[in-house]
Amino acid sequence: MVNYFHPIKKIHSVPPTIGTSDTDSSREQSATSESVLQLLLFVDKRPSSKEQTRHIRKSLTDLKAEWDFELQIIDVGEQPDLAEHFKLLATPSLLKIHPAPRQTLTGSNLSAQLEHWWPRWLLSVEEYTDQQQSPTSPADTGAEPKPIYSVACAVELVQLSDEVFRLKQETEHLQEQLQLKDRIIAMLAHDLRNPLTAASLALETLESHQKVKKGETSRLTPTLANHLMKQARRQIRIVDRMITDILQAARGTNAQLHMAPKKIELGKICQDVLLQFQDKFQAKSLNLETDIPPDLPLVYADPDRIKQVIANLLDNASKYTPEQGTVTISMLHRTAYKVQVSIGNSGPGIPEENCESIFEDSFRLQRDKSQDGYGIGLSLCQGIIRAHYGQIWVDSVPDKGSCFHFTLPVQK
Repeated sequence: MVNYFHPIKKIHSVPPTIGTSDTDSSREQSATSESVLQLLLFVDKRPSSKEQTRHIRKSLTDLKAEWDFELQIIDVGEQPDLAEHFKLLATPSLLKIHPAPRQTLTGSNLSAQLEHWWPRWLLSVEEYTDQQQSPTSPADTGAEPKPIYSVACAVELVQLSDEVFRLKQETEHLQEQLQLKDRIIAMLAHDLRNPLTAASLALETLESHQKVKKGETSRLTPTLANHLMKQARRQIRIVDRMITDILQAARGTNAQLHMAPKKIELGKICQDVLLQFQDKFQAKSLNLETDIPPDLPLVYADPDRIKQVIANLLDNASKYTPEQGTVTISMLHRTAYKVQVSIGNSGPGIPEENCESIFEDSFRLQRDKSQDGYGIGLSLCQGIIRAHYGQIWVDSVPDKGSCFHFTLPVQK
């Protein structure tokens, strides 16, 4: 950006405006005053722009001005933010930014347009100067004079605008992170119910058989007691893992779930989870249909996390399947690299337009606004499956049920 001056009359003594210099001799003339008439010429790298610049300078030299003016030349390629600030649509463009009102000249005949508007621009300078010298001017009333709007003001405004935009983005990001933490904590708290219930039932069974009346024989065999103890310990470990996740969500910025993958038998994992839902299924007389091949390959996954996913999907299935309805669970060695798990129900189904949205954070179907349902844990399920490089989706027919599918990588 070049400051080009036609020194006729100096109005204010201020530091020079922000600019860069080129090889033109005008760079040797420093701006020791801020001129009333402020002009900006926006150009680009085309040779025609250089020719335009020469014509404008010659025109300004030929026009015998009564007032000092300042011409600053700006390359839109180097300072596109200024071009955007002044809402330019084409180059070259000549702007009068002070005195008001602002005016833009553009096109191939800038010199002719400049000659036409020059008298009016000088008139606006005279009017501005008369106002400053009037008895009610800021200088005479002791008030601070209003600074002349220049490209330096524009640069500062652009910088402030960028800073406001950056701060706004940071604020929105922080708000999103806080909302994400709240959702993760809410979902994990929801999932704590299943293992806590299972552990509680196991401990209550053990306790009830410890209080056998005198003369009665306990029906709790050592084998069953050992199984119940293992069940309680296993569920407590799951709860401990979830609490760790909650604390991680509260501390971290991304609330990422930690995985501890290893070789696991998916069929056995599924059977362990099904045991937790026996009472729920029996309470509604649900029919459970399973298709779990015994020759499934091992998968590489975090067993506790996969139990969370299966438990969430079975919990949703038990809620939405009507009494004496059917819940299905099947597994399929789909490709050489993936095993697919499918959990279906004969519930009301999901509207087609919502089949993708239900996996979004905090999404709720309209019918479920007053109760727990799809969307409470599905976002967490999706996060877990994606962390295993798998996929999760749903097929659903309204009034005929839904089937959730997810894939996991085969252990090689």
